[in-house]
Amino acid sequence: MASDKNTNPNNKTIVLAGATGDLGGRIARSLLERGANVRAIIRPGSNSDKVEALRRQGVSIAEADFKSVSELSKACAGGDCVVSALSGLQEVMLEAQRVLLYAAVEAGVPYFIPSDFAIDYTKLPRGTNRNLDLRKEFKERLDKAPIRATSILNGMFTDLLTEQAPVILFPLNRVIYYGDADQPLDFTTIDNTAVYTAAAALDPKAPRYLRIVGDVLSARGLAEAASQATGKEFKLFRVGGLGTLDTMIKVTRALMPKSDDVFPPWQGMQYLRNMFSGQAKLDPLDNDRYPNIHWTPVREVVATR
Repeated sequence: MASDKNTNPNNKTIVLAGATGDLGGRIARSLLERGANVRAIIRPGSNSDKVEALRRQGVSIAEADFKSVSELSKACAGGDCVVSALSGLQEVMLEAQRVLLYAAVEAGVPYFIPSDFAIDYTKLPRGTNRNLDLRKEFKERLDKAPIRATSILNGMFTDLLTEQAPVILFPLNRVIYYGDADQPLDFTTIDNTAVYTAAAALDPKAPRYLRIVGDVLSARGLAEAASQATGKEFKLFRVGGLGTLDTMIKVTRALMPKSDDVFPPWQGMQYLRNMFSGQAKLDPLDNDRYPNIHWTPVREVVATR
């Protein structure tokens, strides 16, 4: 394991899992900007280009098998906080994170931030969202562990609106929705989430949950934002009620072969169902806990498309 950069003996050491991913890489950069020592736990054989990029930024690297408590415990030793930005299904979100949690406890790390980063899954009944059910199950394990923890909930990543989320249909100048066009929806950019997570990782008094939102817009508000950002008129298109979406989820799931895809189309539909139902709305918000964060509105993201 490489030694940590330690120009200031008072700097905290944050151990980061998932640093080679998009969110994890941004968390690493934000931590470095705040003066933290960042140690990334990397699986043996991880993408060498991404690992070297982390090293060039000043991140120290620790290779460890995510099935080994002892190896991960050595990688976590001396850390002030373990942050998980891992992404996957049961093998990752339950098993790898479980081993990482046990390793953090064994190493005496006092603080753990799990890879939750979602709408408010704590308000949802089981069975409505496969991926969020995994978070609920890990939450039960985390709450029993002898370690302080903070989960950061941020709604939908705003960035997805210009990528795979089927909400703003740019070629058709339409915003699709289900149910109520005025149901408030929560959006936060990946970058805002990373900056906030870095601040929370260095916060010795952060509570169990922190809820943040970069922008709150209904489907009607999304149409207005897209119109302002593009100079084209976007109109609403109501596909149907929430019952229609439930049926679409069942049919799509039945027709699709089983795979290890973390975000198959029906999973995205489940996420939209949770959002349009209003059940997973984030409230109260903790945006003001860490000052000087510029919260990026949906309009700015859409304008960069």
